[in-house]
Amino acid sequence: MSRTLGRIAWREVGVGLVVPAVVIAVWQAVAVLGWVNPQVLPSPLAVVERWVAYLLPLQPYAPAEGSWLAWAVSGELIHDSLGSLYRVVVGFVIGAGLALPLGLSMGASARVYAWMNPLVQLLRPIPPIAYIPLSILWFGLGNPPAVFLIALGAFFPVLMNTIAGVRQVDSIYIRAARNLGASGSTMFVRVMLPAAVPYILSGVRIGIGTAFIVVIVSEMIAVNNGLGFRILEAREYFWSDKIIAGMITIGLLGLAIDVGMNRLNNHLLRWHRGLEH
Repeated sequence: MSRTLGRIAWREVGVGLVVPAVVIAVWQAVAVLGWVNPQVLPSPLAVVERWVAYLLPLQPYAPAEGSWLAWAVSGELIHDSLGSLYRVVVGFVIGAGLALPLGLSMGASARVYAWMNPLVQLLRPIPPIAYIPLSILWFGLGNPPAVFLIALGAFFPVLMNTIAGVRQVDSIYIRAARNLGASGSTMFVRVMLPAAVPYILSGVRIGIGTAFIVVIVSEMIAVNNGLGFRILEAREYFWSDKIIAGMITIGLLGLAIDVGMNRLNNHLLRWHRGLEH
């Protein structure tokens, strides 16, 4: 069984690589034939060369200055990626940490929902980018405004999915729990919350994706490191290959985060899909 699932997974990966491979081949052919200015669209090979240079340390290894491992991870790409991931994690934890209890309260209580929903619906359509001037005014430059914007980006997806999950619990479960004499707190903990978990995890997945989008924008404005900052810097010097290398790095990190979240969701929701033995 597990071997069959492994073959299916690898087959899906192979199928998913076909279109990217075709796109890269066409891109390389267009660049080799000289149909576009390499300053505007460099070839894939040029992008790979720049990506490797971006990844490798800037200075040759000197044993007297520290360990080999510290030197090996001293490249700009690693530092920028870690800086961006740090902001994503901190901002997401803050945003989701605020959204989850509020969403549970609004979903479980009609009174809390009536109080809070107008404000939520007023603020929800405002994109986090619109808060950039205020975030700089309130927090200055550096990590705080970036974390604030990322928290905003993660807050509403988690909030809305949590509310939807709690409010859409099947009424059969609620009636059955009441007939069994379950108290309000027991019904919330043992019935509503478990039934809402799929919605909450979907909101978490969307919220992390949104946080990763917002971090790139915030780094172009408020900080002096990170993938967004490096892309903006490359634009100033017309380094198109470095811009694309940074964009590809963002895509790879986003893909890794999404795959990890998808596997975590599948593991946590085995009971929901009837896969527990």
